[in-house]
Amino acid sequence: MSEGPIAEQVRQRRTFAIIAHPDAGKTTLTEKLLLFGGAIQMAGTVKARKSGRHATSDWMEVEKQRGISVASSVMQFQWGGCTFNLLDTPGHKDFSEDTYRVLTAVDCAIMVVDAAKGVEEQTIKLLQVCRLRDTPIITFVNKMDREVREPIELLDEIESILKIQCAPVTWPVGMGKRFRGVYHMQRDEILRFRAGEERAGDDDVQVLHGLDDPVLDREFPDEATQLRNDVELVRAASGTFELDAFLAGRQTPVFFGSGINNFGVREILGALAEWAPPPQSRPARVRRVEPTEPAFTAFVFKIQANMDPQHRDRIAFVRVCSGRYHPGIKVRHVRLGREMKIANAVTFMANERSRMEDAVAGDILGIHNHGQLQIGDTLSESGEALGFEGIPYFAPELFSLPRLRDPMKTKPLQKGLRELGEEGAVQVFESLMDSSLLIGGVGQLQFEVVQARLRTEYGVDASFERAGITAARWITFDDPAQLKEFERAYPSRLARDVDGNLVYLVDSRHTLAVTMERWPKVHFHETREHGQRLS
Repeated sequence: MSEGPIAEQVRQRRTFAIIAHPDAGKTTLTEKLLLFGGAIQMAGTVKARKSGRHATSDWMEVEKQRGISVASSVMQFQWGGCTFNLLDTPGHKDFSEDTYRVLTAVDCAIMVVDAAKGVEEQTIKLLQVCRLRDTPIITFVNKMDREVREPIELLDEIESILKIQCAPVTWPVGMGKRFRGVYHMQRDEILRFRAGEERAGDDDVQVLHGLDDPVLDREFPDEATQLRNDVELVRAASGTFELDAFLAGRQTPVFFGSGINNFGVREILGALAEWAPPPQSRPARVRRVEPTEPAFTAFVFKIQANMDPQHRDRIAFVRVCSGRYHPGIKVRHVRLGREMKIANAVTFMANERSRMEDAVAGDILGIHNHGQLQIGDTLSESGEALGFEGIPYFAPELFSLPRLRDPMKTKPLQKGLRELGEEGAVQVFESLMDSSLLIGGVGQLQFEVVQARLRTEYGVDASFERAGITAARWITFDDPAQLKEFERAYPSRLARDVDGNLVYLVDSRHTLAVTMERWPKVHFHETREHGQRLS
């Protein structure tokens, strides 16, 4: 296959994620983007539980019950001559590791900000993750149909807290019950808002021609005066949109709207199509891989178990970095050093899937995984020993011990925990002394979700008790002889993770400090890369 057709298709790809604090409207915006893109005909809502409607991207039973996203979903759709790969992510802080993994696979992100609450804790953390890769950010200030904070105050807060320059592209005309629409700063147009409309066509918004349109003064005299004053102030105080600054992650274009009412969604899609970058080159340790290279390369950024509960399957989510996928392609599994054939990769609409016949850089494949693929694995058609930058595990902060109500369910429990550990729902450690399993996470909700998934997906009724552990560190040794000596010294404090790495578990930070001082030639690691064997 020549580079020409690949290059053209790569230029059409837009692979992005939506990040937000819980309840900012992330899942609603996800669905409305799919609605505008023609991927779905009716948007679900996480609040309409009695009617049986749920967010398209929330496919787990526990997500439908709680009305939150706890796992990432992948959705592909077409709009405006572009192919969009939308990766929906959990908003809750207890699932931040899953979100981080997804953000390594995207080229752009939409940051949703609640106009009433402004910048919140999880928004700050997620933007910091995006900043590690200089990911371009588009900001959508949501819920303008409610009584919210002043827009200028929100911009000041975004700039001061998130340390990113704001470039307003649209500006709200009123708010709450007096929300009339937005003024498009670049096109000198007012897009008029009508509450209660749920249309996604190109003719559903009335356009007023500029700030001097007589209809504006005639129908909204109070809002018109305020709008002109705001626009004059914003143009004097805020930076104008600069594409290079946006692509470098230094500036964010800002849009205002109401996701639940579809208002402002089309402008977000337009910004993605026009400004968001297509797939870029990626570092792979030995060199950078260009997206238009003819040889297929990809990396695994997520493992999801039981997307189809009837078949107890496991799917590896793979980001294509170069070349072209076709059914039956043979690639080298770099970590294992052996060839594998990808015969039936799938594409997704949340948990609904269809056979993927063709994919280029930026696309997301689902590969049926029977244990051979791990998060961070690299696949290479040419056989070159590439290794795309890994995705780190972070040392857990909370630890629990599983307790079975039915002792006969020991094997299903162990299988369930190991599979959930491999997909990253929690971290699972097996004691070297008695082979018991310890569960680690960053938030209590992780344990509640694992408990629910064990019950619904594995038929295991288990509870979790707090373990007397406060910290974990991966350990490595320069001298193999020290390994045996360390194991003899701390037999009850050592375990292995799902990839076989040695972990040191302690009951206090003081104990950890003393051990590190006593063993200066032992290396204690707070992070490790997915797929990386430390010991």
